[in-house]
Amino acid sequence: MTLRFVVGAGEAGERLDRALSGLAGVPRAQARRWIDDGRVRLGGKIVRASRAVVEGDELEAEPPEVVASEAVAEAIPLDVLHEDADLIVIDKPPGLVVHPGPGHPSGTLVNALLHHCDDLSGIGGVMRPGIVHRLDRGTSGVMVAAKNDAAHAALAEQFQSHSIDRLYRALVVGLPGAASGRIDRPIGRHPRDRKKMSVRTRSGRPARTNWTVERRFRVAGFSWLEIRPETGRTHQIRVHLAAAGMPIVGDPVYGRSRRRALKLERPALHAAELGFDHPSSGKRVRFEAAVADDIADLLARLARREGED
Repeated sequence: MTLRFVVGAGEAGERLDRALSGLAGVPRAQARRWIDDGRVRLGGKIVRASRAVVEGDELEAEPPEVVASEAVAEAIPLDVLHEDADLIVIDKPPGLVVHPGPGHPSGTLVNALLHHCDDLSGIGGVMRPGIVHRLDRGTSGVMVAAKNDAAHAALAEQFQSHSIDRLYRALVVGLPGAASGRIDRPIGRHPRDRKKMSVRTRSGRPARTNWTVERRFRVAGFSWLEIRPETGRTHQIRVHLAAAGMPIVGDPVYGRSRRRALKLERPALHAAELGFDHPSSGKRVRFEAAVADDIADLLARLARREGED
């Protein structure tokens, strides 16, 4: 369903997200998500949420498909790294979707958290309670969820200000000549495929990713990288590494998939560490998750092959 609006004198001069919020009758955060997801066009073009609108501008919005009205608790096992009255930190396995959505009405991390916890923050809405940040379905590793609104707000502010310490590890195709590097390229919705992100877009948001080579598997032509993103755009690491000529092994969307030969059913990307200021104590805390078994097995096989050759 496509929603169409014409900006009136009352909205003229406002940011696009604020104007759309008023015209569509939805929360500003929801309007911002539509814009960031490439679901809103101003004069037929995808633009940033900060773009000022003028009287007479024509807006088109395509809201996402409506799913169930509320997530339900499900007895799905969780690998809990830490839990207290404010938050829960888990080691998310690969293949687990974070929250319900089109194609995944149940069986998600949210459903598991609702079963495990007595309460969760309501800021994320009925389909995303407690969710402060996300990992892609295929990405494994450390995630934090909030149990109350105060904790959610405190954590969200840290993610927004980029003060969270995040360390990922990934196996990529290629043998970079440099020992480390920094990718600084805006990311936005792909101009032709809205399900994908791209660095080749005029409406991209600033994105920066730092990488360091931990090991080169020269025989296979792969490299094991340590990655520290400075920002948190959708698919950022996958998009940036692919744009830099180092697509993640097993990534069927942004890379050259070799999953069958490598016996890997998802992108070889793992969220290894997460550090932040605890919402209540203010103390800096850090949590780690060991590399998931499927990636660990692949690395061991590559190491044996390197030694044999």
